[in-house]
Amino acid sequence: MTAQPVPSSGMACNDSDSCHFRIVRYGAQMPIYALGDQVPTIDESAYVHPDAVVIGSVTIGPDSSIWPGAVLRGDDGEIRIGARTSIQDNAVLHTTPADFTIVGDDCVIGHIVHLEGCTIMNGSLVGNGAMVLHRSVVHPGAIVAANSVVLYDVDVPSGALAVGSPATIKEGRADASMIGLAAESYVERGMRFRKELRRIDR
Repeated sequence: MTAQPVPSSGMACNDSDSCHFRIVRYGAQMPIYALGDQVPTIDESAYVHPDAVVIGSVTIGPDSSIWPGAVLRGDDGEIRIGARTSIQDNAVLHTTPADFTIVGDDCVIGHIVHLEGCTIMNGSLVGNGAMVLHRSVVHPGAIVAANSVVLYDVDVPSGALAVGSPATIKEGRADASMIGLAAESYVERGMRFRKELRRIDR
């Protein structure tokens, strides 16, 4: 499904189809923005929290979840999120014209993470407060530890742990089973929030 844009004014929507889309899917208006001809594409089964912001050339795959305060801004290039991946609270994903931001399937992107122009491959985890920058690649089953900074043009091999600022690579130190459990828990959490979340202050 291609998401309908939300008016930047925050006023009531005049387009009935667009309003219906937001009310049926999320129970309230939420900030999903087109930017010119750049329009987000969000799978029907994905969960986007009403306090997240999605702008422009952003694709979100099946059973993925975008959590409160997360910002995905696909203005200069594309942001692609695969299936069953969580983009957690206050994460910021941006991109450049030359270097898209790509996150694969079954990934866990922790709270307050910054991703820009990088590739996070299937089954990887980026810990809370970490940063992964242009042209860096986190290979399948790797972990970027909390508060670590992966600078430009770094390869984090499969199964490795990247830790520190700037990050150093520790081969074979990632726990793939932990990543899988975390990814699965967020698929379940997204399903729960779609069914049970309701706003009670108005």
